[in-house]
Amino acid sequence: MSHQRAFALLAGVLAVLLGVAVGIGTGREARREPVPPPPTHAPAHEASEASPADDDPARPLWVGTWSAAPSGPEPGTRDGLPGRSLRNAVRTSIGGEQTRVELSNRYGTAPVTFTDATVALSARGGPDARPETLRALTFDGRDSVTVPPGGSAVSDPAPLAVPPAADLLVSFHTPDPSGPVTHHRLAQQTSWAAAGNHAASASGAAFTEPFDSWRYVTAVHVLTDAADGAVAVLGDSLTDGALSTPGENRRWTDALATRLRDEPGAPALGVLNLGISGNRLLRDALPDRSFNGTAGLRRLPDDALTAPGAGTLVIQLGINDILFEPRDGPDAVIAGLRAAAERGRAAGLRVVGATLGPFGGHAADDPGRERVRQRVNAAIRGGGVFDAVIDFDRALRDPAAPARLLPRYDSGDGLHPNDAGYAAMAEAVDPRALLPAPGDGIGPSNG
Repeated sequence: MSHQRAFALLAGVLAVLLGVAVGIGTGREARREPVPPPPTHAPAHEASEASPADDDPARPLWVGTWSAAPSGPEPGTRDGLPGRSLRNAVRTSIGGEQTRVELSNRYGTAPVTFTDATVALSARGGPDARPETLRALTFDGRDSVTVPPGGSAVSDPAPLAVPPAADLLVSFHTPDPSGPVTHHRLAQQTSWAAAGNHAASASGAAFTEPFDSWRYVTAVHVLTDAADGAVAVLGDSLTDGALSTPGENRRWTDALATRLRDEPGAPALGVLNLGISGNRLLRDALPDRSFNGTAGLRRLPDDALTAPGAGTLVIQLGINDILFEPRDGPDAVIAGLRAAAERGRAAGLRVVGATLGPFGGHAADDPGRERVRQRVNAAIRGGGVFDAVIDFDRALRDPAAPARLLPRYDSGDGLHPNDAGYAAMAEAVDPRALLPAPGDGIGPSNG
């Protein structure tokens, strides 16, 4: 690579890190409109006052048990959802003795007020809560909180013991008009809305309006002395669980959480899914596809690096940069992955990277894009980018046609796995690679 080309590439990556969408590939106009700024709340590590890497291991710590990255403003909610109650259903990965909840107004354009927030265990997987588990959530001792545009709020600890793999209901009332709802578009999980204030009701009878996103809620933390920390996964639709069975928690991160709970000797880690369908490493979503989210490099600090208890970051990004217009070349994607890894290490995290899975047969595939994928994967496997590697390509590909998904793992579009494929992705993870190790260095893949 010439000095001039290398300098131009580095400049492009730095521009993304500074929040400027730049054109590196070819195709239609590459510039993308900037999205609203990230949250202004204090990092969750500060709120936890400790992390597994630097505190007495016998002391309970706040650790993330569930998360969802805000993907954008919800269409059709210009004034928010005034006079409504929302009941979001989420699945924990680890358990704890107390519970906190984070609510976000990242994509709002006006302050939003939340009142009468509660957290409870689901009674039967629907909107009914188990009455004996219903706990009020307060914010600085108050039963309501107003969150400014771009901000978020973490509740006070609630005395709710949460088991691992539990279905939680996070409810609240939004009494007043505000700005667009901050949501995670592809939940693969049903939640519910109700007219009026029913947030503190154990009964789900009023919650007659199902929706398939997560509205406002972005994280659940538990206080525990039984966890080794958490792993934060920054990814795209393959981490988001696109085309997995709705309501069944069949994302690869769900299968990984099950492995970590069930396998003897596996580390006890919360698994935090920060995938956004359509997300790219280097570029923000196009204006007509704002639900694809802010570029992975830009959202990394607020979505992943501040997760309480996180000691390891997994990066599963790059396919969309290659596959869709405006396309990015291999040097740009590799440089972006290296920049994300360096930022993760600077935050004190071990950084594990995933190879890019096959997409032969997808509508956007062509031989040139497959060559780019191969070059990126060779760099990931060869060392010099990540501290460890998860080889999703090897786990998913058809040995007889390596550019394609194994047929039994293909959801039907040539890109996204089905439930069996997502399970295979989880099986490709070496649980030992998810624990931070003293003197971590950059090494090649072991597979």
